[in-house]
Amino acid sequence: MIGRVPIGGGAPVAVQSMTKTNTHDIEATAAQIRSLEKEGCEIVRLAVPDQRAAKALPEIKKRVSLPVIADIHFDYRLALASLEAGVDGLRMNPGTIGGEEKIKKVVWAAKEQKVPIRIGVNSGSLEKDLLGRYGGATSRAMVESALRHIRLLEDLGFDLIKVSLKASDVARTVEAYRLLAEKVAYPFHAGITGAGSLFSGAVRSSVGLGILLDEGLADTIRVSLTAPPEEEVRVAFLILESLGLRQRGLRIISCPICGRAEVDMMKISSAVEKRLAAARVLAPLTVAVMGCMVNGPGEAKEADIGLACGRRAGIIFKRGRLLRRVQEGRIIEEFVDEVKKMARERESGRKRRHG
Repeated sequence: MIGRVPIGGGAPVAVQSMTKTNTHDIEATAAQIRSLEKEGCEIVRLAVPDQRAAKALPEIKKRVSLPVIADIHFDYRLALASLEAGVDGLRMNPGTIGGEEKIKKVVWAAKEQKVPIRIGVNSGSLEKDLLGRYGGATSRAMVESALRHIRLLEDLGFDLIKVSLKASDVARTVEAYRLLAEKVAYPFHAGITGAGSLFSGAVRSSVGLGILLDEGLADTIRVSLTAPPEEEVRVAFLILESLGLRQRGLRIISCPICGRAEVDMMKISSAVEKRLAAARVLAPLTVAVMGCMVNGPGEAKEADIGLACGRRAGIIFKRGRLLRRVQEGRIIEEFVDEVKKMARERESGRKRRHG
């Protein structure tokens, strides 16, 4: 358990992100965490590089409801301060925070508070002896590093462990998780580190996480992007949705456009998506935006609601059946209104079923 969120053991794959504020800025950090929660984020990690950041944690915890993981490097005192502040998890490599006594202090405090520790192996910060032995930051070197840290915790009777093995390239990351899965049964946190900007990072993360999720090698995920953290969460849910693992809010599908299109489909599709996002429509609906009234309803007949556009008019359909025709100038407004209406009905029905 990371706070209230179950990890592994058949629980749904959890979506995690990391704040990009200075942690000592309490107001900005708490605001970003609340924004992430609105997007569906379930666990948030905060960098704790110094005592100033550690001292901010208690107040941040008071202002947010998401489980908070403290990201610790090198200084065991920061881990102890974070635990005292009531964090729900630690991300650290025990072998990098000092001698045996320092490790024991952190592990015993975490054990007493039942706070899990994620061993976070990164290809860019492997131990020098492993780099020499394996000829670089190979997948096998990453696995050996993880096993080394796992043994440190196990020798102290600690087993609330989660493990991550991150590299910036997909093949090495996937191979590392496959190798470690043969040796341990701990939950895995997965991601492609330093994946890149919103576009390239989303593609790279989708490929890597898609493989790992399909093989059951990820219990929590983070999409690491050089972009606002809210975008990380949106991409993460799209990846999970594409594999049928989770769905949160609308799933929008649209045609790729061909010579039959008689309207500016890129403009219409973008406008529909932006308006629905601004309206924060979160009901689990599949919405189709198609560019051909001949094939649109048929190709998107499994959508809950759809729009097919033609010259000077369009049609709105539900589950492939015609609802009504709309004039060109009203296509976007009427379709968005119809989606919001359906979302309200879906949400009202859900509330009645659950009392």
